[in-house]
Amino acid sequence: IYNFPESLFAERGVMAIEHADFEGVDRLAAVLGGEIVSTFDHPELVTLGECDLIEEIMIGEDKVIRFGGCKVGEACTIVLRGSSTHFLDEAERSIHDALCILVATVKDPR
Repeated sequence: IYNFPESLFAERGVMAIEHADFEGVDRLAAVLGGEIVSTFDHPELVTLGECDLIEEIMIGEDKVIRFGGCKVGEACTIVLRGSSTHFLDEAERSIHDALCILVATVKDPR
């Protein structure tokens, strides 16, 4: 987003994300309940997403954007940090296993 449109957003309290990959945009739409559109010719037909809080936070040396109070909340992000890729791979597998068990329990609570 160039400076002029960004300044218009900022004046109205709207945060704009300049660079996002396709997966990131899909996740944002799922979490915020918004609709992905390629043009804004008919804004009255577009479903806008919403949340209570948007903030930029630091995780280690990286800046990330955190969305809080999302009404729909169909996705989330788990940030893993560790001393080695081996440790991170093991942590990711453990989280995957735990989520699979959770899904199986919800589907068949017996």
